[in-house]
Amino acid sequence: MNKLIQIFELFYLVISMVLFTDYFLEFSGNDSNFVLIFAFLSLGIFLFRRYYRIKFNNRKK
Repeated sequence: MNKLIQIFELFYLVISMVLFTDYFLEFSGNDSNFVLIFAFLSLGIFLFRRYYRIKFNNRKK
């Protein structure tokens, strides 16, 4: 189960990197503000999930 959680964390990180690349290379055109918002949102979800996974793993030890 822990490996699956780590895979989903990396999935959010990859989505964030793709969206930041899309924003800075301006592939999205007029929707660039929405792309930036979703990029920060997915990065925040990645950091949030990673923080709590590490916190719960340390509690189990």
